[in-house]
Amino acid sequence: MAVVGLLPSAPAITPRRNSHGATHHRRRRRGAPRMSTAPPDLLTAAARLLWGRSLPPQPLVAAARTAWSAAWHLMMRQLAPSSGSSGSYSRPASAFPTVPQHYHLLPPQSLHLHLYVGLPCPWAHRTLIVRALRSLETLITVSVASPGADGSWEFAVGWGEAGGGDLVPGLNRANEGRTLREVYGMRRGGYDGRCTVPMLWDAEKGEVACNESYGIMEFLNSVPGGGPDLAPPHLRGRIEVWNRIIYPNVNNGVYRCGFAQSQEAYDAAAAELFGTLEVLEAHLGTSRYLCGDALTLADVCLFTTLIRFDLVYNILFKCTKKKLVEYPNLCGYTRDIYQIPKVAATCNFDAIMDGYYKILFPLNPSNIRPFITMLLSKMRALCLDVSSWLSSLKLKIATERIEQSSNGQHRRCTSDTYICCQFCKKFTNHSLTSLYLSCKSNLTYNYLDHSMVEVAWLF
Repeated sequence: MAVVGLLPSAPAITPRRNSHGATHHRRRRRGAPRMSTAPPDLLTAAARLLWGRSLPPQPLVAAARTAWSAAWHLMMRQLAPSSGSSGSYSRPASAFPTVPQHYHLLPPQSLHLHLYVGLPCPWAHRTLIVRALRSLETLITVSVASPGADGSWEFAVGWGEAGGGDLVPGLNRANEGRTLREVYGMRRGGYDGRCTVPMLWDAEKGEVACNESYGIMEFLNSVPGGGPDLAPPHLRGRIEVWNRIIYPNVNNGVYRCGFAQSQEAYDAAAAELFGTLEVLEAHLGTSRYLCGDALTLADVCLFTTLIRFDLVYNILFKCTKKKLVEYPNLCGYTRDIYQIPKVAATCNFDAIMDGYYKILFPLNPSNIRPFITMLLSKMRALCLDVSSWLSSLKLKIATERIEQSSNGQHRRCTSDTYICCQFCKKFTNHSLTSLYLSCKSNLTYNYLDHSMVEVAWLF
């Protein structure tokens, strides 16, 4: 066969005439490609004019550093007010901390309440989870705001108007306000404070009912719905104890690390944060949830911080001592809650990443979003139809009774209710032929029907 096409082409030869008219041939040398001759931008050109290709002079570097530090502290004082001269972040109190009592006395059908949230915000996220678990989606409508370029919340046409459901950024579904500030301003007497999410809005009276996340959670849990009671009377004392630990040290603790304006403030916040995580790790080694076998409001509060930990707080907020995945019990606990039906639908990892890395300018001036392998996104595959799961894995689930493990928490399936063992994080053997399963017949509520199965974490 011909091999001409396989040979490298010869260098091009161009004729050249000398002064006597004779023709000579000159070989064009093949070398590195020519450097781009595109003109430099104005800043680069000015820098080269002033100091050539060397580094900027020291006085200029010092002046720029001083100016940037002053501007940074000015912006941080507005974004994250500090307490005194310590540089420690102090979260401002909510202007409407509790839902007024008369709303508790109204029948559900008489409520005309609308919930405003933002998907990146962990405080808003916790209200969405309670709304979902209590099956209040039709009773309490929702509008999802997006963070604008200046960090304020605004409404714009998004996926929600294209049939993507109600948990996507979109237009204001309660009134004509184009920004959350405009909505706050519609209340009687106006409003000039911080316009935060979540916010529970009385659409009939045009009034803010509450803009404190825990107050909204407690109210939503009190509204008659179809889901479990997340604060049963016999557990309220324990829930309050955990909240007093989790809120200052974990929920607000990550912000105290990220918004610290001095080394001393950061060191104190980081020590309290990771000290508390160690306490939680030890406790969850012997308890499924914070208050035992029942999911409570305290778990919801902790979950919305943990689900963001490795994505955001570990990097952007400098919570770097350990990642969530380095805490086996806390990581398994987070996966456990994520697998509860309706919870995963409230978690938007892209919105979380963009809402922090592209909006918190003082912490990330470049707006560069880091590349992170989203292991948590694999959770979406954990709930599968039992018939397709069994056919694809060709797995025969043993029906024989297997003795319980030493702590009485684990057992293989002994009935026809098949769901994964939520404590599978304790086991090292994940072979499909000996998959550990658990029967949830002893739980206070059942959030799975018999056609669904939750697959153990096998990744």
